[in-house]
Amino acid sequence: MKNQLPVAIIGGGPIALAAAAQLTIRQIPFVLLEQGKSVGASVREWGHIQMFSPWEYNIDSAARELLLAEGWSAPAAEELPTGKQLFEHYLKPLSELARLQPHMKTESRVIAIHRKGFDKMKTSGREKAPFEVVYLHNSTVNRLEAAAIMDATGTWGTPNPVGVSGDYADREMDLHASIYYGIPDLKGAHSARYAGKTAAVVGSGHSAIHTVLLLHHLKLTNPTTEIHWILRKQTIEEAFGGGENDGFSARGELGMRASQLVREGAVNVHAPFHIHALEREGNQLNIVEADASIKGFDEIIAATGARPDFSFLRELRFEADSSIECVPKLAELIDPNIHSCGTVRPHGEAELRQPEQHFYIVGAKSYGRAPTFLLATGYEQVRSIAAYLAGDNNSALDVKLHLPETGVCSISKAKITLKAPNSCCGPE
Repeated sequence: MKNQLPVAIIGGGPIALAAAAQLTIRQIPFVLLEQGKSVGASVREWGHIQMFSPWEYNIDSAARELLLAEGWSAPAAEELPTGKQLFEHYLKPLSELARLQPHMKTESRVIAIHRKGFDKMKTSGREKAPFEVVYLHNSTVNRLEAAAIMDATGTWGTPNPVGVSGDYADREMDLHASIYYGIPDLKGAHSARYAGKTAAVVGSGHSAIHTVLLLHHLKLTNPTTEIHWILRKQTIEEAFGGGENDGFSARGELGMRASQLVREGAVNVHAPFHIHALEREGNQLNIVEADASIKGFDEIIAATGARPDFSFLRELRFEADSSIECVPKLAELIDPNIHSCGTVRPHGEAELRQPEQHFYIVGAKSYGRAPTFLLATGYEQVRSIAAYLAGDNNSALDVKLHLPETGVCSISKAKITLKAPNSCCGPE
């Protein structure tokens, strides 16, 4: 990092902006490329959702330092922000700081990254060549040279389909207009779409639980609204999480409230159910598995998580775990086949290194398809990387991460030999 080429940060969400702040503190030049019309474009799409992590865990240390120096007032540490509040009270003012704003390019979609003059196969002299980032801005192809890359593009733009095999169920793409991927704004813009309708929520994570609870809130004022919850899990109880033992009380409360609705019969549960196909029958949808079907839906909400997009990295030498699609050294720490912990031991630059020197996948994308990422984890990742790029190896290796436990921590017996030492599950 002795030359003056900038670090290219790909993405404009919380982790990307934290990377910008950390590099600024270290006096390392950067350019941030965000494909949306503003930073935090993805966050604004889920602005109606309340986070279960309080402000204490949602603000990066370097970002806080830069903001406070300009007279910013920090939100109350214990309050739970919505996505809209995260943007308005933190991401927007951070992006407008004079030390950051000139180095940010919005409406700039990255379409390729490579070593300048080198394809993926050529080795000799590779590490001496700068990166070249190719991006579209105003329908024009632009190129940017960079000394290092932090890919913080997340997974928001590539939601998982509902098919049990991880691919689209038969006719899913044809019926796309009746499927919402993510958590709709059921108290606002999307309420009319679901009020009085029969809706199927597909998924078993916190997004699915949140959606079920929002649908029930809608049902209270529109009693003909009918809620179905479709899961691949063997039992519905597996989805409820740690309850009162969860260090994030709001996260634990989600599961407890959903459990109560199921006990009261307010939600029709279908578990296990493995979706192979969708069908249109008149004005309604049927959801089909191998030898059974559930009929009569108006809408489907796919709260099935998301996955990373590697398409623009084709000419870089990078690795991803073959099953989780995460950074390989994180796989055994976050693999839901091995354990159910929502926390992970501290990790930083050393664990995130790729075969392509000075290229890093950070933030939610570093977790691949695992659903347990928290902002504080990504903040520590980019802090460590910025320290390393600045030549401060001691700080880069001194990774610290203090996150509340989920209240659940089980290890699959079939996978017990794969358990990582010092994992969040600890000894049996």
